[in-house]
Amino acid sequence: MQQPKGNTYYKLAMPSGWDFFTGHTVNYRDHIGKTLKHPNPNPALGICSPGVLHASDDANKCFVGAKIPCSLYEVKGTPAIPHDHEKAGFTELHIVREIDPAEHFQWNYAKAANPVNPFSLPAPEITDDVIRLLALWSSVQDNVWRSVQNSVQNSVQNSVWNNVLDSVWYSWRSVQNSVQNSVWSSVQDNVWYSVWYSVWANVGAIFADVITGWKYIDHELGEYPFQSVVDLGEMGLVPSFDGKRWRLHAGPSAAIVWEGTQSDLKGATL
Repeated sequence: MQQPKGNTYYKLAMPSGWDFFTGHTVNYRDHIGKTLKHPNPNPALGICSPGVLHASDDANKCFVGAKIPCSLYEVKGTPAIPHDHEKAGFTELHIVREIDPAEHFQWNYAKAANPVNPFSLPAPEITDDVIRLLALWSSVQDNVWRSVQNSVQNSVQNSVWNNVLDSVWYSWRSVQNSVQNSVWSSVQDNVWYSVWYSVWANVGAIFADVITGWKYIDHELGEYPFQSVVDLGEMGLVPSFDGKRWRLHAGPSAAIVWEGTQSDLKGATL
């Protein structure tokens, strides 16, 4: 069997195998082991055009124009338009094989593609361990926003960061429609900052295997300093703080299942 010509590149497609650009023009899964030719090639239109097929030398660069969840393919080809910072343009690509994204990416693709919405889980019992996690979170939450943003964006492509953030937030945003107005009025707008902090902490956790040092916070090397709120979320709990009182919310209406002051948390981490 003649080996396909060209160098190795990567291509992302929809989970069904269809292209992200139109959703119905090219099915990469159906062409595994075959050479896929552009139906109307026109490299003169440029790299960011429908005149070429696109692929990247690094799968992380493929997220420009793609999103999570996705399917991933190893392809070979000779660019008709040379590779820029993100991608190259081809008039044809040989589809070598499909790759499991969860096995290929060093960051946690599986968690990014299937984020947990804590409000979809049943409310757990509030134990001493839960309060200890809340106490840990109360000591680090002020650092999470800029720590995660700067640490992650300095380590991966912006398109990867944006896709992961969108995926996690999409799984949480149903709270906007499900939370009772009386609950939110009792905790005021500060609860949204708390929810966002939790979202950002969950985004950071997806990259915890590739980032050993998190900016703007003291922590042990290799430790993810915001894991406490990730653990709370996996239990079905989301904390909020209005400047005076801490609360834990749970269930589809984000009901308050525990509340107390900072003094109630003192000593809980010991």
